[in-house]
Amino acid sequence: MEPKEKQISYTSSNTYSTMNRLNERTKNVWIIFHGIGFLSRYFIRYFEGLPKDENYIIAPQAPSKYYLKKDFRHVGASWLTKENTVLDTINVLNYMDKLFVSEKIPAHCQLIVLGFSQGVSIATRWTAKSKINLDQLILYAGGIPEELTSEDFKFLVARNAKVKMVLGNKDEFITGARLEKEKERMDSLFNGIAQWIKFDGGHEIKKDVLINLME
Repeated sequence: MEPKEKQISYTSSNTYSTMNRLNERTKNVWIIFHGIGFLSRYFIRYFEGLPKDENYIIAPQAPSKYYLKKDFRHVGASWLTKENTVLDTINVLNYMDKLFVSEKIPAHCQLIVLGFSQGVSIATRWTAKSKINLDQLILYAGGIPEELTSEDFKFLVARNAKVKMVLGNKDEFITGARLEKEKERMDSLFNGIAQWIKFDGGHEIKKDVLINLME
């Protein structure tokens, strides 16, 4: 007989990392999605240069962990793969909804959602599905999933949210053809409100770029 794949549901738990304090002095809350190969507790350190009293950082953790090299010392994680993508996406977005509710972000804070590399796919999918009432959506060196449409982001245009695409001029993963495609897609998805920001560098998070994104 041919093997048969079945599906079950069960309760699962996951971690996430935070930095600084969330209180009445907090101006900005960042929800930052790391790229493939990161763990949230290391990725969050890139944001240490932001003013501590004004910025509270939340770094969700991708659920699929693996050893990065054959010496089995360093661990990284991935949000999604081509295997069971739809089901895994549902699980990740449910995790994000639970995380968001648990953090109880005050209304006076500006909410900034940032995805880096593979994290862009989760940042945009979560924003589109859950209609997060954010002030800035920052897509840093990553592509937007093909299934998303302009209808998914109409609410951002309506609330005059800022949308920024950040890209290094030496990013080895972005060819000229792909760059043009992403520009056209950004204009289509966000009704022309998206801002393109280029910096001198490759496929990397740069602390000075993060600071400038708050301006």
